[in-house]
Amino acid sequence: MELVPLRKEFAAEMAATRPNDDEVNRLTGTHATFTLEDYEAYIERTLNDPDRYTRAITEDGKFLGEVVLTINPHNRSAGMRIALWDGFGKGYGSIAIKHVLDHAFHERGLHRVDLEVYDFNERAIHVYEKLGFREEGRLRDALLWDGVFHDAIVMSVLSTDNI
Repeated sequence: MELVPLRKEFAAEMAATRPNDDEVNRLTGTHATFTLEDYEAYIERTLNDPDRYTRAITEDGKFLGEVVLTINPHNRSAGMRIALWDGFGKGYGSIAIKHVLDHAFHERGLHRVDLEVYDFNERAIHVYEKLGFREEGRLRDALLWDGVFHDAIVMSVLSTDNI
């Protein structure tokens, strides 16, 4: 597994994989579908945004997912998100999150990284807790999926936490 900067050539793999993956869409709460042009535009925006740190998760050059920090330099904080479309159960998510936390706290001098995760995503919650994230609260009924409402759990880790 390798973490590399997001590149334009990943757009085709993103478009070919993502719209067909119902489980990934559910875990990320994504109702929309995206075209190749949407992914190309997303990558272009990401590459030109100094307050965004994005790494593609790859294996043997194949795009498996991404991990993203959206940085607020004024508050020394960032929102984090991760989407893994392939390679589940191999520890890739944990490695990617450790990398962005190291980047956030040691390279960027940030103090806080937060995220939201849906209450049914027990595997992700376990990984986040293992990596030092703590639950701060819930956004009640934040996601409507297949006619059922789900809470979004807000979690964070601070540079001063013992992680």
